Amino acid sequence: MKLIIQIPCYNEEVALPVTLSQLPKHIDGIDEIEVLISDDGSTDRTIEIAKSYGVNHIVTSTHHRGLAKTFLAGIQCAIERGADIIVNTDADNQYCADDIEKLVKPILEKKADIVIGARPIKQIKEFSLFKKFLQFLGSKVVRLLSSTATDDAPSGFRAFSRDAALSINVFDNYTYTIETVIQSKIKGLHILSVPIRVNSCYRKSRLVKNIFTYVQKNSFTILRMFIIYRPFRFFAAIGSFISFVGLILLSRFLFLYFLDHGNGHIQSLIISSILVITGIQIIIFGVLSDLLAINRKLIEDIQVRVKKMENK
Repeated sequence: MKLIIQIPCYNEEVALPVTLSQLPKHIDGIDEIEVLISDDGSTDRTIEIAKSYGVNHIVTSTHHRGLAKTFLAGIQCAIERGADIIVNTDADNQYCADDIEKLVKPILEKKADIVIGARPIKQIKEFSLFKKFLQFLGSKVVRLLSSTATDDAPSGFRAFSRDAALSINVFDNYTYTIETVIQSKIKGLHILSVPIRVNSCYRKSRLVKNIFTYVQKNSFTILRMFIIYRPFRFFAAIGSFISFVGLILLSRFLFLYFLDHGNGHIQSLIISSILVITGIQIIIFGVLSDLLAINRKLIEDIQVRVKKMENK
């Protein structure tokens, strides 16, 4: 059983030595542990430090592409290098490396396909009360949309079985965390959350430069992923609401029509007709989108089969 610990990096020469030095050398049930650095076009000594610490695999990019693409490049390389389990952790030593064993255990026991480390958000001193509230609210929304029991959806400390890693597709350019949670249920992957510990931060988060921008981008990601993976539910909800408002106006027209013996209030009939027709059209659009989603799922299934054949 081979474990590859992948670390996405971008100019991490300060924190990387501490992160690498604390990685586990042995885990029960694991025969091999290797380390992979997925570098996002660093301009400092990140690559040199990784080599000096004997990192097994290094994926490099000629330019800065962002966390999502860097994460995906690392996952692909880990699969190609024969990983049975892949653990993703941050280069800033935010997560306690000793808890990697907690992430790996449920996969070894066949209890989960993806394991996400749930941080003790309330106890993290670096997080403001507002940020803690947003973390709680965001995870709650993702749980409802994905139908998974994910306690800390934005957490990047997570483990993937080989099959789960082969199934991953990341469309978002900002981050991979929320997208992989939302798509997991549709793909029949079982997600489990385990409590983990955190270390003091070496630096401010590069992903959360501005809390309002972070909320805006994550909200867009959640909406986009919901449309991609749950199109009928999304469009049916909007179409049903618009049609319902139209039916209320139609009821108003009928009530006033019989009350006034057919005089006036034709505007209610016109508006209600427009709303009902629009609502039905949106629902039909949802049905068509759902058919496209089914076709996309079939293509993704073929993609997984091809990946398995290529990486036997």
